Amino acid sequence: QMQLVESGGGLVQAGGSLRLSCTASGRTFSTSNMGWFRQAPGKEREFVAAISWSGSSTYYTDSVKGRFTISRDNAKNTGYLQMNSLKPEDTSVYYCAARGTLFSSGRFSPDYWGQGTQVTVSS
Repeated sequence: QMQLVESGGGLVQAGGSLRLSCTASGRTFSTSNMGWFRQAPGKEREFVAAISWSGSSTYYTDSVKGRFTISRDNAKNTGYLQMNSLKPEDTSVYYCAARGTLFSSGRFSPDYWGQGTQVTVSS
């Protein structure tokens, strides 16, 4: 079992930045792929970014490339999503996810999910 807890969400103006954190319980985080998804009201949950267990491979959805950076610190059992140049369309609940399968195409099918953290970008 793995529990994931997100933090760092909030309200920010367009063009601003936020850094989300995802802290995992258990000793398997360091060998687990992890990623971030988001879900806006009335929309399906969508993939945002993923990182391999070693940190050597990262993947992003096209709409956040060049603005968001995913990273991890396995010593702290924590993953991060640095979000810069935020836009109103980035407003969503952001979910951390881990373990499961990270395909070479970038598709990520995780086993565990966090509860989510709200990110609101005002125009």
